[in-house]
This record gives sequence, structure tokens and C-alpha cells, in this order.
Amino acid sequence: MRESDGVSSGRDLRAAMRRYPAGVCVVGAATEWSRIAVTIGSLVSLSLEPPLVGISVGLENALHELVRDAGAFGVSILRAEQEELAKRFARGMPPIAVWEGVALRESVTRAPLVADALGWIEARVAAEHRTGDHTFFVGEVVVAEAGEPGRGLVYRDGGYHAI
Repeated sequence: MRESDGVSSGRDLRAAMRRYPAGVCVVGAATEWSRIAVTIGSLVSLSLEPPLVGISVGLENALHELVRDAGAFGVSILRAEQEELAKRFARGMPPIAVWEGVALRESVTRAPLVADALGWIEARVAAEHRTGDHTFFVGEVVVAEAGEPGRGLVYRDGGYHAI
């Protein structure tokens, strides 16, 4: 429903966007003192020359300030078989418990990268733009690597789906 002033609400936008499949990835950042990762569906390729990607992170999300502090982030593009990892990092478990049993791989930026993903991107923050209740971080790609081919994971209509 549209509000009387002709502007849709956030609830309206959420309902419409639930129909749009979004790729699922885990985005993480790390400093000497902290390591956080969350599941997001907002990864976007922005430019090939120079190679740039963007992510949108909620202002209240613990990852938000850590990306700022670290000045970098890492993206693990999830496989269909990694749905449980997507759920784990979407739930906001206590920091110690969230990493239990999660296989990670080495990274250049210190950002945590999930092992066996479809692909990985590491980026240094090149710009940030406050956009409503989120910040859109633009990252200059430092490393981009494709993993073994396989089916991807998308989020649509409130659930995860293999494609």
C-alpha cells in the first residue's frame, strides 16, 4: 500500500524487493582486535577499470564500524551447499560462537574469507556514502578469485534457493 502522500514506506519496498533474487555472500572485516562477518545480498560490481565493488551495510550493524576501522573488507560468494553458513552469519551469533567450525582461507586484507566458496573478493575502502540507514562502501579490488564452479545461493521471498 502507498501512503497518502504518494511515498511508499520501507515496508512496501521490502515487500517488493523480496521478489528480486539477490546473490548471497558473507562479508567480513578484521582489525588486530576484532573479526566480524555478516551475510549480505547487496554486493555489486561497479567498474572494471579500476576494479571496484560496492556493498551496503546498515549503520547499526557491527560490521559497519569494523569496515571503517579496517579500511578493507572481504567477500565470500556462497555456494548452494553453504546455506547454513549464510544463516549463521545472518543471525548475529556471539562473536566467538559464530566462527566455531567455520573453515577460513588466507587473505591479503586480514578479512575473514569462507573456504570453498564460489569466489572471493578483497577490497580496500575507496569511498563511502551515507544512504538512509546504511552506508554504501565502495571498495577498490585488491584480489578477486573464482573458486571451483558450482551452483550459487540466492535469497528470495524470505528464503534461500540454489541456482
